[in-house]
Amino acid sequence: QVQLVESGGGLVQPGGSLTLSCVASGSTSGFHAMGWFRQASGKEREWVGSIRWSGGSRGNGYIADSKKGRFSISRDRAKSTIYLQMNALEPEDTAVYYCAIGRPIQSTISTIGGYTYWGPGTQVTVSS
Repeated sequence: QVQLVESGGGLVQPGGSLTLSCVASGSTSGFHAMGWFRQASGKEREWVGSIRWSGGSRGNGYIADSKKGRFSISRDRAKSTIYLQMNALEPEDTAVYYCAIGRPIQSTISTIGGYTYWGPGTQVTVSS
């Protein structure tokens, strides 16, 4: 009952910037959080960040410690969209980036199990 579609991926040079978007449709009002994950070739899917989706404005989002200072997450509820702004990109950031929606508790906000629906992903490649 929820569909998520990511966009904005592509090829970028090291040090460059890229903004990803995720548009949600369907019955999203029952979920309070949306998140970004990524999965590089040969690695497990890892959490990038999450943000409050519905039910209030408390909280400004969470970014994984390893991404703080380079990545940020934002939302536009009127457009049913969340964004991932990525700066100072490195080759190690190359991955398929996924958005997700769910009802995680504090201890599961950074885990795959904390989310219910996932988008198909968008490829980000950082290479010179």
